[in-house]
Amino acid sequence: MMEALNASSGSGRFDHHEEKGIFEYFGWVYHLGVHSMGSDYHHLRFLFVKGKCVAMYKRDPHENPGIKPIRLGVVGPTLMVENLGQRRIANMDLYVIRISNRLDDSKKGDIACATATEAQRWMEAFNHAKQQAENDLSSGGDPREKLNQEELDLDHRNRHSVKRFGSGLRKLIRIGQGPEILSRQSSRTRTRSFSFDGFDKDQDVFEEHQWKCVRTMSGVRIFEDLTNYKINKSVLAKSVAVIDTSAENVLEVFLSIEREKRYEWDMLMCDIELVESFDGHYDVLYGTYDPKYLTRWNSKRDFIFSRQWFRGQDGNYTILQLPATHKKKPPRSGYRRTKINPSTWEIRNLNTPMGVDRQKCLVTHTLEIHSVSWFHWKNNNQNSKFERSIPYALLCQVAGLKEYIGANPSIQQKNATSARHANIAKSPVSSAKYEDDEVQDEFYDAITAYSSDEETYDHQERKAKPNNASPHTASNKISVPAAEIMRELDTSLDPIPLDVSGVHGSLRKGNDDKDTDCWTCPSCEGFKIRGKNYLKDNTKIVGGDPLLKLIAVDWLKVDKAMDRVALHPKCLVQLEEGKKLPFILVFNLQVPAKPNYSLVLYYASDRPIKEDSLLAKFVDGSDAFRDSRFKLIPSIVEGYWMVKRAVGTKACLLGKAVTCKYHRQDNFLEIDLDIGSSSVARRVIGLVMGYVTSLVVDLAILIEAKEEDELPEYILGAVRLNRLSIDSAVSWES
Repeated sequence: MMEALNASSGSGRFDHHEEKGIFEYFGWVYHLGVHSMGSDYHHLRFLFVKGKCVAMYKRDPHENPGIKPIRLGVVGPTLMVENLGQRRIANMDLYVIRISNRLDDSKKGDIACATATEAQRWMEAFNHAKQQAENDLSSGGDPREKLNQEELDLDHRNRHSVKRFGSGLRKLIRIGQGPEILSRQSSRTRTRSFSFDGFDKDQDVFEEHQWKCVRTMSGVRIFEDLTNYKINKSVLAKSVAVIDTSAENVLEVFLSIEREKRYEWDMLMCDIELVESFDGHYDVLYGTYDPKYLTRWNSKRDFIFSRQWFRGQDGNYTILQLPATHKKKPPRSGYRRTKINPSTWEIRNLNTPMGVDRQKCLVTHTLEIHSVSWFHWKNNNQNSKFERSIPYALLCQVAGLKEYIGANPSIQQKNATSARHANIAKSPVSSAKYEDDEVQDEFYDAITAYSSDEETYDHQERKAKPNNASPHTASNKISVPAAEIMRELDTSLDPIPLDVSGVHGSLRKGNDDKDTDCWTCPSCEGFKIRGKNYLKDNTKIVGGDPLLKLIAVDWLKVDKAMDRVALHPKCLVQLEEGKKLPFILVFNLQVPAKPNYSLVLYYASDRPIKEDSLLAKFVDGSDAFRDSRFKLIPSIVEGYWMVKRAVGTKACLLGKAVTCKYHRQDNFLEIDLDIGSSSVARRVIGLVMGYVTSLVVDLAILIEAKEEDELPEYILGAVRLNRLSIDSAVSWES
């Protein structure tokens, strides 16, 4: 559901291996806030990020040397950055980013950007700053003590000592254009985006589809899914093309509803209007078309559909389109209401060779087709009725985008980031300035504090890969050896029998995969995890047996999100059987709904955790370390294909996507995962809950391995949820 920020920005690429250099980000944004009298304001400000320090100016300090910042603060390791999507502000459609503290919901502030690309790059900037703070936190001293000093005591008045960076070259990365460009953004633009922090770019679950290319046209390949080919009356098809621009630019063109632009590439959805928009990532659109372009009938048609989009942790954009209804758009006289085929869009940036500035992205449009004429058309029957159908017009949208963007070089180069090397001595904002000033506030304190003047994906530094290395390959023959898994536990002690026959959660254990409203333990061979040589060749291997055994599952109905489930007297952790176990991991997925739900998974080990193991570092480490390592891989084994596309099959660093709270006590660690803390995760889980009774879902949790001695990875625990019933959730009385 969630998902890595690339180390690149427009035409200027970051080099994280440059030891003597640092990165600075700067550009114009809108600072959003509320006056002391309660009215909203949006002020054009120049934002500067260097290391973990952030400053805000009224004017560009490069052009006004000596100017003092009106806001000054540092980024801490508990910073959270969320893209709130598009918001209409002063007749402008701007992209809003929220900067907040994971430990204190009251500490937050908003800035707004002109485009989705700029919003994404500012998120990269803040995540780089967060990475700097995390690195400083982990370099010497007691991590928990340093975390308390820098992050928990947000109102302390101690002087922050900001590191002076070494001399040499640094890279200055300008984001966006000048204030005059920012102020002239068209109010008719309807583009939106969402961003998560994250990492891996490949699938972490083995693909079940069998795609066969059946046609090519205008540089676009048309595929058909051969899975269940003779069983289903409908067919799953997709059109795929490489487009010479960034994924963000394609997203903006696709989501725009400006008629003049859509007339140039879209033969179906060119006359559309916005009916309603929700939380910046979901809208409902109404459209009309003259069917004479598609059929021989003369009656006009209209349609209503919804769009939901988000950016995964791997940097890919996913768009879900579904037919919809809306009370504001009842049936219209003279028009015949028709349905648009359910479809998904996936837009992914492609890696380009060193020295090549032009960006490329892969665009995939997948849809469900019920037309019988499809089978005639795919066999090169040029006179097929399929070419006059709505599904054909939808498949042609990729070709239209490719040709339209190719004919408009300004779109290909839009939002390119300029990067230049400069000598530190010439910088308008020096490191010495930050070191000599008293930086008293975390930045989310500084940005939200009222003033009269106002009237990080955890990016891993990887070694250079061989030119012949196949990126993110996986072997379906190699799995994690049992000895590698057991290194996490103290094997010098005899195992304790995990006899939990007398322990039951509220959700029963199923007999087999055909059972319903239950849980089972799946095979982990469907998951792909990092192999022993992952840092050298990116090879992933088959997940082996999980380290921890799933002993029970609770399916709870609660009035509000429930933390610290393990302390509840009805929880199995508090039973005598639970207290005898060496270690229990309690994973509490908090599902936002009316009412709220909690899916609580209990994993146990038969031996104590080995000291200095990766699991020990995770269990007893800092929250920042846990957030940067705790990973989940989802897989919809059975269910509606749209839900599969929405959930995805890629690993997600949970602490980078949603709020995670940790509670370590006695023989257990509880992780409370607040899905409602992310607007996009809320939307996706809402879609899942609508189909939950027909879904078979596999979940695997693991700790991400980043160092060579931590590899290969291993599955920490797994569960299969078989067609859950909402009504089977139980309530625990306090």
